[in-house]
Amino acid sequence: MIKTPIFPLGRRKPRQAVFLTHTGVGEVVNNPGENSQACFCKPRQCRWRSLWLAGSLVRLQTQTTYRGIVDCMVKIYRHESLLGFFKGMSFPIASIAVVNSVLFGVYSNTLLVLTATSHQERRAQPPSYTHIFLAGCTGGFLQAYCLAPFDLIKVRLQNQTEPMAQPGSPQPQYRGPVHCAASIFREEGYRGLFRGAWALMLRDTPTMGIYFITYEGLCRQYTPEGQNPSSATVLVAGGFAGIASWVAATPLDVIKSRMQMDGLRRRVYQGVLDCMVSSVRQEGLGVFFRGVTINSARAFPVNAVTFLSYEYLLRWWG
Repeated sequence: MIKTPIFPLGRRKPRQAVFLTHTGVGEVVNNPGENSQACFCKPRQCRWRSLWLAGSLVRLQTQTTYRGIVDCMVKIYRHESLLGFFKGMSFPIASIAVVNSVLFGVYSNTLLVLTATSHQERRAQPPSYTHIFLAGCTGGFLQAYCLAPFDLIKVRLQNQTEPMAQPGSPQPQYRGPVHCAASIFREEGYRGLFRGAWALMLRDTPTMGIYFITYEGLCRQYTPEGQNPSSATVLVAGGFAGIASWVAATPLDVIKSRMQMDGLRRRVYQGVLDCMVSSVRQEGLGVFFRGVTINSARAFPVNAVTFLSYEYLLRWWG
């Protein structure tokens, strides 16, 4: 049975790359390095539904007071109300467009350099999985560098357990993202804003390679040769790509979050390796898989929409 493409295809412009975000905001660049054209589409609902879970996930990975994700969510709601789930959300929302544009832009341009083929030509002449993995790793590495300060501020804000906007309650250490960034810079210097950056790069570099390989592999498996994947194929492949990448990323995501909280009151870890050894010694190997279920659950819808937008933009501007 022949699968219907998402959109009918016109002539493909040469040397075209895409800058896309997990919010669905995308920028298509013709002839990278020259003037560009941009378009925007905004399927934000999936991203909003996943962001409110992030606070529970960070606390589960960095604190030992919770018995599991349900216990964590119940305690957050009981002590901090519904607002407790939305701590630290403003910076991820503000920065996600830039961060994920870097990921998809670098990935698309790296494939362009490695294969000298446009996106549409790659359906007839598929790039090797080695090229896909290298392009994904390159995008993940540069994305991590851009993401590090924003992710640090998000983690610090989400770990504050004081209730928000309640008279008479203890004042949190950070009053908001700007105050958090200023406080870190004042107390720890410029390098403090990149605390945990090595763990973040170790997390994102290989897992973004896995991310794109999984997507391309599933699309090729369920799409007739030379044709474009259907909308259903793109959604399923994108969703499972998100799950695969987060399953691989969760161990270093735990270490990354702990490194980012290190130094808030006193230094505990001497580095990434010391953090890993200390965590295993105190809590066992299971510590590396804290939050893997919630990561996988939110990864499917977010990345399904992400790749549908990715394919949409590449074809619509073809």
